[in-house]
Amino acid sequence: MALPAYIRRAGAQNVTRVAGVHMSPVENAWNSRVHIALQEAAAAGLIEYVFSEGVAPTDYPRAMREYAESGAQLIWGESYAVEREAREVAADYADTAFLMGSSAGPQGDNFGVFGTRNHEAAYLAGMLGGKMSSSNVFGSVGGYPIPEVNLLINAYRAGVREVNPDATFVNGFIGAWFDPARAKEAAMAQIDAGADILFGERIGTADAAQDRGVKAIGSLIDYTPRYPGTVFANAIWNFGPTIAAIVADIQAGQSVGRDYTEYAFMAHGGNELIYVADEVPADAIAPMEAKRAAIQSGAWNVPIDNEEPA
Repeated sequence: MALPAYIRRAGAQNVTRVAGVHMSPVENAWNSRVHIALQEAAAAGLIEYVFSEGVAPTDYPRAMREYAESGAQLIWGESYAVEREAREVAADYADTAFLMGSSAGPQGDNFGVFGTRNHEAAYLAGMLGGKMSSSNVFGSVGGYPIPEVNLLINAYRAGVREVNPDATFVNGFIGAWFDPARAKEAAMAQIDAGADILFGERIGTADAAQDRGVKAIGSLIDYTPRYPGTVFANAIWNFGPTIAAIVADIQAGQSVGRDYTEYAFMAHGGNELIYVADEVPADAIAPMEAKRAAIQSGAWNVPIDNEEPA
């Protein structure tokens, strides 16, 4: 059987041509982490990178096909809303490698998948926030109740419970990946219900916290500069290790039909917690840092709970 073209070309060049197909604008938190990592890989000479943003699900297969026809060796994408269509495109272009955000598994030799796993950092952020609430009510605002979002919110809650067994929780899904106004509205409702610590899986949550004088935790990116005095911790996702892993497979002539989610774990540098020490109770830091060390060493694993949070 002939080798896929992306494998044949790998031996002839050291720079992998990558095309990104983003459903949301690249300034959306989740997409921005991927976009920045791909830009950094391009600046380092590892890849060449072109992209489209704001691609509607109805146009998504067409965009994937156009990039495949244009000679991209690797097409990055997010197949959550177009799972069947994305896999059909990949099956039609066996000579092109695909890396798709997906809740399902890999397919064949050319369709790899990845998941977001900054749940470890979300757990640690919950340990800090659990010591900071006056009401013992903790809120969270998510996009959709898919496994990758559910596990973040559940990990945050588990971290809170470790240090505050009296905690209660409220949660809302806004039915969109990028709608800051709707996220702010959902967060406002949670504050009205008593929440004074909010986990913002979606952009807009911290706006409500800032307006109402409560605290917030950011997810994926560092929100602290934008919301000083409001966002005290951030569960950061680093996509660079995943890019390095799949590009290494392509350049080595290996199949990419595997799950690359492992590279999002803290042990690989795929996620990290950053926090403002001056805004966190001193007695909350040492237990959190001990738990961080245990996670990084592999001595303890944050439980993965994909069920929709109540």
